[in-house]
Amino acid sequence: MRTFSLLSIATIAVLMAFAFKGDKTLSVGDVAPDFTLKNVDGKKVSLSDYNDKKGVILVFTCNHCPFAIKWEDRIIELDKNYAKKDWPVVAINPNDPEVVPNDGPEEMKKRAKEKGFTFPYLFDEGQKIFPKYGATKTPHVFLLKRYKKEFKVEYIGAIDDNYQDASKVTTKYVENAIEDLEAGKKPRLTEAKAIGCSIKVKQQD
Repeated sequence: MRTFSLLSIATIAVLMAFAFKGDKTLSVGDVAPDFTLKNVDGKKVSLSDYNDKKGVILVFTCNHCPFAIKWEDRIIELDKNYAKKDWPVVAINPNDPEVVPNDGPEEMKKRAKEKGFTFPYLFDEGQKIFPKYGATKTPHVFLLKRYKKEFKVEYIGAIDDNYQDASKVTTKYVENAIEDLEAGKKPRLTEAKAIGCSIKVKQQD
């Protein structure tokens, strides 16, 4: 009986942990939480700073992940093509640099300079923001559309359907979603599986 009780308690604890995580996962149609994070230039950037834009291409990404690196030029291209249409990119690095030193703020500065980022590259210090969105991978995209003074999620997932080779992409998920929204329609696809590295957090004692 004692063994059964201990197993039951353990099972309940695991289920509660999963439920807790699930409560923080955004779905399409949800209001996106605001945030204020430090950019690589030292300035603070908030989602509310973009209240004069049509929307924001929010990308959780990082320096070290091979998947993020493969998609990096396409993230730059998204900002180049859509910032002028009032759909700028905002990138957030959610990783703990104690786990992955290459994802620390100083390394972020170097990477942003090397690649010529034209968009904010923010550090999720204390890892407080990515759980509110439910991001699990790098990269993980949340396409946000502005409705008056709040942003709602319109698409969640990958940038396109081929992380390995941009020339072999057949479906551009983010671009298609923006074009549909620009045409006054809901995105033809609202979710696609995010392909990437898991977000790195410290092991809890």
